[in-house]
Amino acid sequence: MRVTLLTLATLALAAAGGLALNAIGMPAGLLMGGALTVTIAAVLGFRATFPTRLRDAQFVLVGMTMGANVAPETLSLIGQWPITMAALAIELVLVVMACGFILQKLFALDRGTAYLSSFPGHLSFIVAIASAGVGEPRKIVVIQTLRVMILTLCAPVGAIFLPVGDFSGAGATGVATPQTLVVIALGSIAAGWIFSRLKVPAGYVLGSMAFATTMKLTGHFDGGLPPLLVEITFIGMAALIGSRFAGITRPELAKAAIGGLVTTGVTVSIVTATALFVSQWVDMPIGQLWLGLSPGGLESMGALGIALGYDTAFIAAHHVARLLMLTFAIPTVVFLVRGKIREV
Repeated sequence: MRVTLLTLATLALAAAGGLALNAIGMPAGLLMGGALTVTIAAVLGFRATFPTRLRDAQFVLVGMTMGANVAPETLSLIGQWPITMAALAIELVLVVMACGFILQKLFALDRGTAYLSSFPGHLSFIVAIASAGVGEPRKIVVIQTLRVMILTLCAPVGAIFLPVGDFSGAGATGVATPQTLVVIALGSIAAGWIFSRLKVPAGYVLGSMAFATTMKLTGHFDGGLPPLLVEITFIGMAALIGSRFAGITRPELAKAAIGGLVTTGVTVSIVTATALFVSQWVDMPIGQLWLGLSPGGLESMGALGIALGYDTAFIAAHHVARLLMLTFAIPTVVFLVRGKIREV
C-alpha cells in the first residue's frame, strides 16, 4: 500500500509540474516540467517511487511512441544532404568521445556512466538502458537532464523575441484505429519481452520500438498514438526520470551537475565548430546548419527555424537522422563498454 501511494504521489507531482510548464507553451513541457518537479522533491527528501513492472510498461509506451513518430516521407529527405549528414555522423562521434573522456578523466566516472552521459539525444532510451544496470543511473540522469534542460529552455527563451509560427515535427499525423493500436501494443509487448529475455540493453524499449518502427515503415501502422496516451507517456517518463534522484546526496548531485554543465558546453562548442566548417562547403545559412546539427529538441529547433526563415525540412531530417544514428550507436557502445569492464 505504501509503495502504491508513493507511486501515485510521484506521478501526481510529475503531472502537476508537466502541466504547469506545458500551460505556458514550453516545448517538451510535460517531460521537462514533470522531471524537474519530481527531481526537486526527491532532492528535498521525498521518496519518489517507480516500481519495476510499471517501469517496463512505461518503456513499452516509450518504444511505441518513438516508432509511431518515424515518418517515411521525412526519412526520404536524408539523401539530399550527404555532406551535412556525414558531418552530423562525425560530430556525434566527436561529442561522445570528448565528453566520455572528460567525464572519466576529470570527474572519475566509470565507463558506462561516462558514455551514456555523453550521447546527445534519446534521453528516454538512455534512461532505460541505465535503469537496466549499465552505469550509475542517477548521475546519468543528472547530466543528461541538465543538458536537455539547458538546450530545450534556451531555445524557447530566444524565440520569445521572434515571430515564431507553428511547427509540426516529422511525426505521425492523425490517430491510428483502435484495432491497429491493439495490434501494435501486443506486438510491442511481445517484442520487448523477447529482447529483454535475450539480455538486450533496455529490451522493452528497443523491442517495442523495433516492432512499432517496422510496422510503420511497412505501412501497417498508419497514424500515431492518441494525444492523451502520448501525454501519459511523457508524464510517466518524467516521473521515472525524477525518481532516479531519490536518495541522492548533495555532493553527488553537485559533482554530476558540474559534469553536465561542462559536457553541455563541450557539445555546443563541437556543434558550432562543425557548423562553421560545413558552411564552407555548402550554400546554407550558418544558423540553419547549427539548428540542424544541434543536439536540442526537434520542436525547439524547428520553431526557431521557422522564425528565422530557414529550411525546416533540412532541420527536421537531420534531427531524425541524429536519433536514428543514436538508436544504433547507443546499444553498440554499451556492448563495447560492458566488454571492456569485464576485461578489467
